[in-house]
Amino acid sequence: MFTLRNVSVACRRSAILTWRGASQRAVQRLDISGVYPPIATPFTRSEDVDYRRLNDNLNKYAEIPFRGLVVQGSNGEYPYLTPEERVEVVKKVRRALPIDKLVMAGSGCESTRATIQMSQRMADVGADCVLVVTPCFYRGRMDSRALINHYTQVADSSSVPVILYSVPANTGLDLPLDAIIQLSQHPNIVGLKDSGGDIAEFPGAGGISWVPHGCVLRAVGGVCALANVLGQQVCELAQLCVSGRWDEARELQYRLIEPNTAVTRQFGVPALKQAMEWFGYHGGVCRTPLQPLSQTDLDQLRVNFTSNGWL
Repeated sequence: MFTLRNVSVACRRSAILTWRGASQRAVQRLDISGVYPPIATPFTRSEDVDYRRLNDNLNKYAEIPFRGLVVQGSNGEYPYLTPEERVEVVKKVRRALPIDKLVMAGSGCESTRATIQMSQRMADVGADCVLVVTPCFYRGRMDSRALINHYTQVADSSSVPVILYSVPANTGLDLPLDAIIQLSQHPNIVGLKDSGGDIAEFPGAGGISWVPHGCVLRAVGGVCALANVLGQQVCELAQLCVSGRWDEARELQYRLIEPNTAVTRQFGVPALKQAMEWFGYHGGVCRTPLQPLSQTDLDQLRVNFTSNGWL
């Protein structure tokens, strides 16, 4: 069994868990506490990666006290990018960020061989750690034995620490608890980003509404989709919780729940990109087959932000 070193609550119904034991040395080597926005990938109208607008976003994020950025996570539309684009985006982000900001790069692929190769490419362009999503195409065969073997091979080969990534809403696959327990003993696997939000399985997992609960359980940060839009406010919420100012934290939390839900499970990436445009960032279009919001959904998204005083 593993014991939790900390529970980092994320605002997209996810948590990052790090543990003691065999991986203690790796945890000490890389402190992953703090708030991370899982950044979007701006595209031009012709659906090319818009590196200029990406850089504009990075300059604005540099003014917010984030611990780092998650690059090529689900909000970055990574399944729609070529391997070369995925690596180039991480390379551009690393070059633009101050050295004290961490780059957590999504490197998961369907095969173990491809994931090992992608993880090394991400490390070569400056990623501080890699976020490895569960392979899922043959999910009926992705049992604990297969996933333990997959992650063990990746972690054995990776020159940077590995974070497990379970996002069943997208993959249809939960990372089994017995696999997590065994993998937690690996010295190069330093944590788990759980986007399932099952509070019964992982204390502190959940959306914005769970941030105070997570802090009681020694939460120290989160991977928060809403931080792409309201980054300063999400960082303030985390600081209020850490400092024990619960009444202020609860008041701010309630104002963030509706917008957070809207840009995650309700409307997803198209809503996040639209909200970014409202708040002075560059979201741009989504790469097809993702479609822009309908007028009805757009109107509802505006209500979600306006009724809580953000627009």
